[in-house]
Amino acid sequence: MGATMNRAVWALAFSLSVAHPLGASPQAKPVAATASGVASVIADYEALARQTDGTDGPGWPDVSKGAADRRAQGYAALKARLDKLPPSAADGEEALTRRLLDWRLGVLVEGAKFDEDRIPFDNGDGFFNTANYAAATTVIRTEADAQAWIARLRALPAYYDQQIANMRRGLETGFVQPRPTAASVLNILKIAADQPAEASPLLGPLKALPATIPANRQAALRAAALTAVTQAVKPAQAKLVAFFEQDYLPHARDTLGASSLPGGRDYYAYAVRRSTTTDLTPDAVFALGEREVARLRGEMEAAMRATGFTGTLPEFIAKLRTDKQFYAPDLATYVEKASEIGKRVDGLLPLWFGTLPRLTWTIRQKPPEQEGSSSGYDLGDPVKGVPGRVVVGSRSFEDPLFGLPAWILHEGVPGHHLQIALGQERTDLPAFRRKDEPTAFIEGWALYAEQLGEDMGVYRTAYERFGRLSFDMWRACRLMMDVGIHWKGWSADQAASCLRDNTALPERAVLGETQRYIAWPAQALAYKVGELKFLEERRRAEQALGSRFDIRAFHDALLDDGPMPMDILHDQMGRWLARQGARQSARP
Repeated sequence: MGATMNRAVWALAFSLSVAHPLGASPQAKPVAATASGVASVIADYEALARQTDGTDGPGWPDVSKGAADRRAQGYAALKARLDKLPPSAADGEEALTRRLLDWRLGVLVEGAKFDEDRIPFDNGDGFFNTANYAAATTVIRTEADAQAWIARLRALPAYYDQQIANMRRGLETGFVQPRPTAASVLNILKIAADQPAEASPLLGPLKALPATIPANRQAALRAAALTAVTQAVKPAQAKLVAFFEQDYLPHARDTLGASSLPGGRDYYAYAVRRSTTTDLTPDAVFALGEREVARLRGEMEAAMRATGFTGTLPEFIAKLRTDKQFYAPDLATYVEKASEIGKRVDGLLPLWFGTLPRLTWTIRQKPPEQEGSSSGYDLGDPVKGVPGRVVVGSRSFEDPLFGLPAWILHEGVPGHHLQIALGQERTDLPAFRRKDEPTAFIEGWALYAEQLGEDMGVYRTAYERFGRLSFDMWRACRLMMDVGIHWKGWSADQAASCLRDNTALPERAVLGETQRYIAWPAQALAYKVGELKFLEERRRAEQALGSRFDIRAFHDALLDDGPMPMDILHDQMGRWLARQGARQSARP
């Protein structure tokens, strides 16, 4: 998730998980442990999602302004109901569920004030990929499944029309993306619109139909799907291109920072709190970035010396960016090397985790129409039999090989795949807990996993260790770059200089990442803030338990209850430490 989902796709994934929880049937009931008024609020919360996300019918999420207003009113009412309930016990499953629901409702209620639906895309991803993500995880087992997917294809134009209406509202109110972001998306939309109907990824679910569907019916279903793409989807894609060319791009804003939007400073401060799941202010985040950049630069200098290089750090970085020995000749070689690292890490996991997920993971190349989105991790689905997928792009082999171990640790295991798949298997928990995405937890854990690779012995050369530090510096720079752009008025080049001067990222990645932060305010802050919180929890546990510290039990405790805001995690780990201490004291 090194940026696999933008806000629009995240919203879809979250709402789908509430309506059709991963790892459970759509009829799954709230966990029995919450047998109080809290359970009633949970049930109504999940029912609200089902009514508004489009998964109860043949269509797509209802993103109309009316639906958004109804959601906001519903969330506010649920928050008020939850606040009025008698206090829960200080500990236990209900207390945790209640606190997590209260946090999530609070974020939704506050966020509704900013009407973010007016900007449903970032620089490389957004609402226009919603159907592609759905196609990648849709498995057809019956003719009824096929007919349902075809009906969704026919309904796609109405979904796009709602998004255009939202963006027009953004144009009317000045809540729009910068011109470079809009231009980037226009290019992506043109690729999709120019793609022949026969090559559409939306036909993917019907490529391999089960033998239980007669051959003549299979042919008829594929023909119906192609007709739906030809007559409904392709005109809708052309309409999106025309809208961006004629209306959106000419009126996109010239400024870069979110603080230049109407109410922008309040909006950005909120986005910082939501992303980091803390009360950190933008200025505090920037100061943290300055400290981390200084610390990591010293560690990178030491790692450079370990390679035997005697020049300066800028000279070393220049060497790494140009020396062909550090790059794969083609994508196939790159994927082979990534796969070897992934399998090697798989073999180490039992030493570091007591509980491992059943769902497997793989590496796949993203389709052409998704090339603008960042490479990363796509969710699997244990119910449908879809593995987790680490995603590469056609040009990923231009990234240095010495960064591959850290990247696989982050996107695959023990990063995103392990954490997310474990959460999917907690079918005893309410649906919203299984798939909520407090970004600091999700991305902080994946960045912690990169550092854990040092303990696991994954990095085999000084160059790979430098690559890990370069990646960590990349996330530290984000703290300064994001706040610099959106709070302090930095230019794109001023922001990019942090990556250019302090990391081994190729120039293509430097420019792409800078545009990503411009287009997606505050999201990039979650990685480093979350990582530091996880490291803090580990230090606390090691100091409290001393020789009794068990890394496998510690990691299980971190992940067992699913993702959560960092302050709630801190309290949960405090309770875990107390239980560990009590067990030790009880031993004869």
